[in-house]
Amino acid sequence: MDKRSSRSFISKFSFAMGNLGHAAFYGALSNYFIVFVTAGLFSELDPKIAAKLIGLITSLIVLIRIVEIFIDPLLGNIVDNTKTKWGKFKPWIIIGNVVSAVIMIILFTGIFNLANVNWIAFAILFVILFVVLDVFYSFSDVSYWGMVPALSDGSKERGLYTALGSFTGSVGWNGLTIIVVPIVTYFTYLATGKHTQGAPGWLAFAVIISLLAVLCAFIVAWGTEEKDDLIRTAAKPKTTIKDVFIGLAQNDQILWASLAYFMYSLANVITNGVLYYFFKFVLGRPESFQVAGWIAIGIGLLTSPLYPLLNRFIPRKYLFSFGQCCMIVSYLIFIFGRQSMGLLIIGLVLYNITFAQLVTVLTLTDAIEYGQLKTGERNEAVVLAVRPMIDKLCGAFANGIVGYIAIAAGMTGSATAADMTTKNIRTFEGFAFYVPLVLAVLALVIFLTKVKLTEEKHEEIVEELKDKLALGDEKLDLKVTEEKTRTTNVLAPISGQIEALPSKAAPDFNALGFVILPTTQKVYAPFSGTIRFTFSTKHVLGIVAHNGLEAIIHVGIDTVKLRGKGFVTHYNDGQTVKAGDLLLEFDLELIKQAGLNPNVIVFFTQPKAIAQFELTTDHEVSHGELVATVTLEQR
Repeated sequence: MDKRSSRSFISKFSFAMGNLGHAAFYGALSNYFIVFVTAGLFSELDPKIAAKLIGLITSLIVLIRIVEIFIDPLLGNIVDNTKTKWGKFKPWIIIGNVVSAVIMIILFTGIFNLANVNWIAFAILFVILFVVLDVFYSFSDVSYWGMVPALSDGSKERGLYTALGSFTGSVGWNGLTIIVVPIVTYFTYLATGKHTQGAPGWLAFAVIISLLAVLCAFIVAWGTEEKDDLIRTAAKPKTTIKDVFIGLAQNDQILWASLAYFMYSLANVITNGVLYYFFKFVLGRPESFQVAGWIAIGIGLLTSPLYPLLNRFIPRKYLFSFGQCCMIVSYLIFIFGRQSMGLLIIGLVLYNITFAQLVTVLTLTDAIEYGQLKTGERNEAVVLAVRPMIDKLCGAFANGIVGYIAIAAGMTGSATAADMTTKNIRTFEGFAFYVPLVLAVLALVIFLTKVKLTEEKHEEIVEELKDKLALGDEKLDLKVTEEKTRTTNVLAPISGQIEALPSKAAPDFNALGFVILPTTQKVYAPFSGTIRFTFSTKHVLGIVAHNGLEAIIHVGIDTVKLRGKGFVTHYNDGQTVKAGDLLLEFDLELIKQAGLNPNVIVFFTQPKAIAQFELTTDHEVSHGELVATVTLEQR
């Protein structure tokens, strides 16, 4: 392994390790802090006061999490404006993890048993500490995922970083299910001599997970290196919550896909939040809870790489439906078949077979072009904001619901499975399984009846949008700097045989421009300007010269069907590029093997604004060679 490859491996490994601790910390805070609060934090208080405090804490967590959604853009701006010799992300990853880890440990001490001394002071101090914790955790979260573009050059590498982070995050999140009961029980036994899950054990659990999060944060800081290049200096507008909701309102496919995902996600987080209660109070087998974690990790390792293989042959709507049907059957097993451990294991397997998240991400991505065709606006930032926003909303609601379930079903304090009455069990089942079952069914119905953006429909939209651009019906809508010169020299973006449009080499492009039959696989900027947009399938990009000349580069015909496979971009939307800069690479052989036309088309939008177009045609050109001049009308 050479030095460059070794550095790349260390960077990817370090980044992936970061989310191992990051996700484990969030899981401990989101799922198990509520368990600790309901199980033993107020065991020495009067039951009425304990119930009030549990209700207060769960309500405050819900409120704080909802408010957090609105402050995330502000935190992102603070991170963006940070300048240190270590970069702008690493300091916040370290500071965010250290501060939030210390505060989480304090919370798991019951703020040093303050509730037993003065429960009003405890409530006030709890609000302050939890707000500070959530803010600093958000700093580390925004910085960690915002770091991806700073570590990688192209989409393929960014996808790899994201996939590695998601994989280790799944291990960190689901791994808690495996270790929580053994750790809590063991350290409770060391402190009290009792084989139960007591306050000393929960504190030890919080300390271990906090130390893991801090260690992983330092691994990220040590092993990664932020890159200083044009991509990082490209200015990108910030998205506010107002922008998100405006984008949602104008794009019905984002709206329906998001609603379906919200139903699925809410069902999922509620059930995950009460699985521990299910094993401890309903089944009376808390020691078996780790089985759920092993199954979740195993199924996650299987389904994540399996999805892209299945999607080659099975439309994503059917994959979404299959995953939801598995989830629905799992709830029926939890309700009616829990007496059998074998059936319960089958239920846990089915529960974790879900493609909802992956399908939703792809559907929302395709909705970018749908929205552009419908409204003339591209809302990439909305797509980036929607799913995390839904996850946070669901997490907030789930925290409140889980706390309510624990109180309503009598699963608080020193209660055991033997204390559960039929009414307690029915109350638990109603909120833990019946409500999520209805949500899972609604998610399936909404997706099947309202989400029309299939793979085939997206292909049609891309082609229609391309035609509108070619005819000048769709402006790129970018503010450009005024230049005195109205003439732009256009260079060949790729080597090959050049022909004027319209041409038999590109029969569907009746536009002003040219087509090149490529002999190479790299596309370069035909002139200096700003990248306005890229289709999610990466085969089409828009570029605007500083004098206002707008052009589209379209790689291949019907290559939208490849859905980005074989394409690698080397820029960010909004980035300023110079003539001759490498923009993207594509797999020429892959396009030919798919039976598609690989010709590269360059055409100019708003042809009525062009006063003169001169093209040198019908000969072999090399990329970077002057092939045309375009003069705009006098303004």
